[in-house]
Amino acid sequence: MNPELYLMIGAIVVMIVVLLVFLFVVYNRLVMLRNKVQEAFATMDVCLKKRYDLIPSLVEVVKGYAGHESDVLQEVTKMRAKAASGDLRGQIAGEMKISDALHSLFVVAEAYPDLKANSSFLNLQEQLSQIEDEIARSRRYYNGSVREYNNQCQLFPLNIVASLFGFKQMPMFAVSSDAERQSVNVEF
Repeated sequence: MNPELYLMIGAIVVMIVVLLVFLFVVYNRLVMLRNKVQEAFATMDVCLKKRYDLIPSLVEVVKGYAGHESDVLQEVTKMRAKAASGDLRGQIAGEMKISDALHSLFVVAEAYPDLKANSSFLNLQEQLSQIEDEIARSRRYYNGSVREYNNQCQLFPLNIVASLFGFKQMPMFAVSSDAERQSVNVEF
């Protein structure tokens, strides 16, 4: 046989092996990054569960002082139930609505000086503040993981492998309401 034919067959085999190794490495990297995103969301989900568990107590304390503000209280409770259901995008959207509903609850609380001085309310408010800090840290970790994963899904030639194996972009956890973007006015 012709040595050029052996050389050409060898080159084709090497290219196939290199391509398979490339696919193997990229696929495994995408799987690891997707798992990291899922782990980041699960971490955030633990913090969100703490907030869910705190909301009924907070609503009950506020209800004792501001029972006639039932529409706000019902909205907070309804958002809590909705946020826990649905897919990843639905949960993220629900979490944004819970934040808005809690903001409304604290606006209502501002109108009741006795409530603002209530030790149970202050304790719950402090717990919620700590949980919100944990959620913020978890969101940063989640968004960093999503950014890294999405970059790998979008960069050429990795995007070809990602689309070939069905890896889809993940949503970022972003502020959706204008109220959250505004600075908070703190008064003593």
